[in-house]
Amino acid sequence: DVCSSDLTINILLSSISLTMPWKLFRLNFGNDGGMDMEFVTLNNGVKMPMEGFGVFQVPEAAVCEEAVCDALAAGYRLIDTAAAYFNEEAVGAAVRKCGISREEIFVTTKLWIQDASYEGAKKAFQTSLHKLGLDYIDLYLIHQPMSDYYGAWRAMEELYAERKIRAIGVCNFSAERLADLCVNVKVIPAVNQVELHPFSAKTEALGVMREYNIQPEAWGPLAEGKHGIFTHPVLEKIGAKYGKTAAQAALRWNIQRGVVVIPKSVHKERIEENLNIWDFKLDETDMEAIRKLDLGNGEKDDHAAAETAKWLNNWKIHD
Repeated sequence: DVCSSDLTINILLSSISLTMPWKLFRLNFGNDGGMDMEFVTLNNGVKMPMEGFGVFQVPEAAVCEEAVCDALAAGYRLIDTAAAYFNEEAVGAAVRKCGISREEIFVTTKLWIQDASYEGAKKAFQTSLHKLGLDYIDLYLIHQPMSDYYGAWRAMEELYAERKIRAIGVCNFSAERLADLCVNVKVIPAVNQVELHPFSAKTEALGVMREYNIQPEAWGPLAEGKHGIFTHPVLEKIGAKYGKTAAQAALRWNIQRGVVVIPKSVHKERIEENLNIWDFKLDETDMEAIRKLDLGNGEKDDHAAAETAKWLNNWKIHD
């Protein structure tokens, strides 16, 4: 069984959500002692793991399924996919076969621009649910702030009220787009997933999220390997101080800012390494040193640019 594990998982019961039972767990990693995965309480009372596993750019089904199984075996309990990643089926297969109770796994997927309308979102949600092979989705996100995302949001509010989704949120919403949405909807987004890493700190955007009690979540928390992040001298020095790698220091920095992180890898040893960040804490000097690495911009296309809007709207994921 590809999802078998040597981990000893001690389940601690906790009273959580009004919509679903939830379990907190303590992970014991072999002889290394225990590591406590932290959870954050979203603005609707649902608890979400502070670290998860992303599957962006892993479209090959067998590779994706094995990676998700490895992640679940290592102790991850948040899996992040999207309709536009073309791997929801593989994610669902791994969730179903891994032998872990569904209530312990927090599954996120996303609505693509092509389906951003009231009717489109209703249909796309059912398609994702079917591909995943699940009865409900923990977090459903609008993938981009483009097309008729207000219509899509109304549909998502209804699906949330019907308890088909435990929490709803958005991705890639700038501070102004997020504020505009919040003052015009019934249900405030629970999460805004944006690019966040030491070279793109987005301090202003985080301030707006705090104002509306929206949980920030970092895609690309390791800058997709750019800026020499894995060997960056500042990060390496800080990591070495705690017996950790540069990548682990970078992930821990976001965690201590209150940001959920979803690192991605298809290599089992890196998957495990990325999770091994719960037994140390950066001091304030280290936090400040990493904050100074901020370059004020991200790695992906500027979402405020006209060419980006045209390109993303023209990218179709189905007929």
